[in-house]
Amino acid sequence: MSGAIEWVATIALILGLMAFDFWAQMRNPREPSFREAARWTGVYVALALVFGASMLLWRDTESATAFIAGYVTEWSLSVDNLFVFLVILSRFAVPAAYRQRVLLFGVALALLLRAMFILAGAAALAHFSWVFYVFGAFLLWTAVSVAREGAEQDEEEYHENRAMALIRRVVRSTPEYHGGALVVRRAGRRLVTPLLLVMIAVGTTDVLFALDSIPAIFGLTKDPYIVFAANAFALMGLRQLFFVVHGLLSRLVFLSYGLAVILAFIGVKLVFEALHENSIPLINEGRPVEGVPTITTAFSLAVILGVLVVAAVTSLLATRRRARADRT
Repeated sequence: MSGAIEWVATIALILGLMAFDFWAQMRNPREPSFREAARWTGVYVALALVFGASMLLWRDTESATAFIAGYVTEWSLSVDNLFVFLVILSRFAVPAAYRQRVLLFGVALALLLRAMFILAGAAALAHFSWVFYVFGAFLLWTAVSVAREGAEQDEEEYHENRAMALIRRVVRSTPEYHGGALVVRRAGRRLVTPLLLVMIAVGTTDVLFALDSIPAIFGLTKDPYIVFAANAFALMGLRQLFFVVHGLLSRLVFLSYGLAVILAFIGVKLVFEALHENSIPLINEGRPVEGVPTITTAFSLAVILGVLVVAAVTSLLATRRRARADRT
């Protein structure tokens, strides 16, 4: 399958799935039950796995493995995003019936912004090998920050980003919600509602999280198509995942440590990649460094899955012991 056909077919598939989501949500706006959200989360995870498996037919094993590794990484990092999304929805006092719509529009905006970020990152990596050093160092710094946040166990706070602050200054809005309307007319003037503002807040805030997740997946593969596809599938299931983990987030006490280990591992992998392709005069006189270990995509996938399993199991065991101690 040629590159152009890959992109067109994948974008068409993603748009089709999102159009179905929009139609289903607009037809019946409500907050789904845990069972319904879990079922649809399973459907989207299955779609991603089937898509990855299909790459064995029209690509190769390396591409399929890279997609699965990238998808698992993006999916696991997106769980951390849900903490802040929950705070945003609470701060804007979004009615329960419209939370799905907010997340759906926010995810669509996030996917568009991430696509531009991915293309920019791919272009930078293609022309400047030193970017690997930057991405690697940034991921290592992020890993330390995530681990510290896990140790402090502080509640997440939502800080309005610059894009959102600018929109508030430029655009006039109503103080209250008007059902599912995004824009209303008052005294001959069009005003946006808080529903539109919270959608923009979710979408633009997700881009801040992409500052570590996008470099992380570029540490697994340099192929912008795989990076985009993995991000798209991870984001599409985010709405359903929100309602699944809403009541489980407090039990994942060691999730931050697991994510920190994953980010640190990929950061080291990026530094190794940079040393393999080194062109910086201050390092080995601008020549590639020999003897640096090569971390395969299959090994990366095994490490990512292993860390997530350990983090989940230890979290559940710890919360179970804590619950027993509280009862006694």
